[in-house]
Amino acid sequence: MDQVKIGKFIAMCRKEQNLTQMMLAEKLGITDRAVSKWETGRSMPDSSVMLELCDLLSINVNELLRGERIMMEDAEKVSEELVITLKKREEEQSRTMLHLELFIGLMGTINCAILMIIGVLLWESEQIPAIVLMAVGILDFLACVVMALFVEQTAGFYECAECGHCHKPTFRQVFLARHIGRSRKMVCPACGKKSYQKKVLTQKSSSC
Repeated sequence: MDQVKIGKFIAMCRKEQNLTQMMLAEKLGITDRAVSKWETGRSMPDSSVMLELCDLLSINVNELLRGERIMMEDAEKVSEELVITLKKREEEQSRTMLHLELFIGLMGTINCAILMIIGVLLWESEQIPAIVLMAVGILDFLACVVMALFVEQTAGFYECAECGHCHKPTFRQVFLARHIGRSRKMVCPACGKKSYQKKVLTQKSSSC
């Protein structure tokens, strides 16, 4: 999606409706600064206001995400293109988050190892500082583990090995599940069977 193109389209439609940025913002319950960011291509409208925004601008969601008016005969083709584009964007966001998970885990491990080594080196001469450093290292590692798990749980979906259903479990389910890499042994909410469910970036099949 071309955010600059979409922003110019929003500005054009707003002017067609004789609305200022402030007036549009008030109707949506947001700030005019947010509207300005949309129109300059610095951000996209949040999904929570997208339908109301389209209604106020007398356009549909496909036209908003396309950044242009769509003729009726082209609507089906454009809808398919937008689905593909949104799916690719979802995959990219999930992939980025999973890379972030690895980075958090790596940094937590390195920080913990450094503090533990320093603590061991100080043990004979300064036991209290050594204990503090090692405790901080362990707490930092645990905090990073929790953060990494939260990122993993948020990004993408888990796919059932039995029926192929994709779902997003709760953090508690992910935290308590046995795992091999990013595959976690959980009960599928669709078929009720327990299996090692692998992490997938998007809902890949009609059963998902």
